[in-house]
Amino acid sequence: MADGGGSEMSWWRDRSLTLVLLALFALCTAGQAVTGWLEYNREREAHGQSTSTLPGYLATGHPWAALFENWESEFLQMAAFVLLTTRLVQKGSPESRRRGVREAVDADPRDHQYAPGAPWPVRRGGFVARLYAHSLSLALLLLFTASWVGHVLGGLAAFRADAVAHGQPPPALGAYLASPRLWFESLQNWQSEFLSIAAMVWLSVYLRERRSPESKPVHAAHDEHD
Repeated sequence: MADGGGSEMSWWRDRSLTLVLLALFALCTAGQAVTGWLEYNREREAHGQSTSTLPGYLATGHPWAALFENWESEFLQMAAFVLLTTRLVQKGSPESRRRGVREAVDADPRDHQYAPGAPWPVRRGGFVARLYAHSLSLALLLLFTASWVGHVLGGLAAFRADAVAHGQPPPALGAYLASPRLWFESLQNWQSEFLSIAAMVWLSVYLRERRSPESKPVHAAHDEHD
């Protein structure tokens, strides 16, 4: 029994970073839904309209446009960071590769096809291995695209609801895609993501956080990579 309990606790500890982040995500998402509902009803009351129940609010485009609008910027940030760091450098940053140095991530997977524990796409080889060699950026780009589509669909529903509330006909998808509203919503988030990752790359050259893998050792010189 003791061994089983120890193994269970070990499973949780080994995944604690992901689990805590997902728990924080769930709490913040629930909070966003409730506060968005309250704000939505406040705006409706200000315009002399009837309020909505929480399920009714979730059936509108308002919460989904906001949700996916933020997701798209996060996945765009990570996809861009993963791809840009394959070629570009920042001297002294642990977030960057070193110029002129062959890193472990540069290894040809064909040289490790039969290594113990190699992922099955590497063991399979060929096109599957080549695809797997770029699977992280592809997955992030796919998540960005899906989130952007979700933002467009949710934003279109909210855009049409606003038009109807002002006595106008519901606009078509093309009108929303060409509207400043969609791109204002997207670009205000995209710019903040690029700024935050640039700040992380630059500040990690000079500042430290002991025990964090995102930081260099506290004693490391600024110009050192790690």
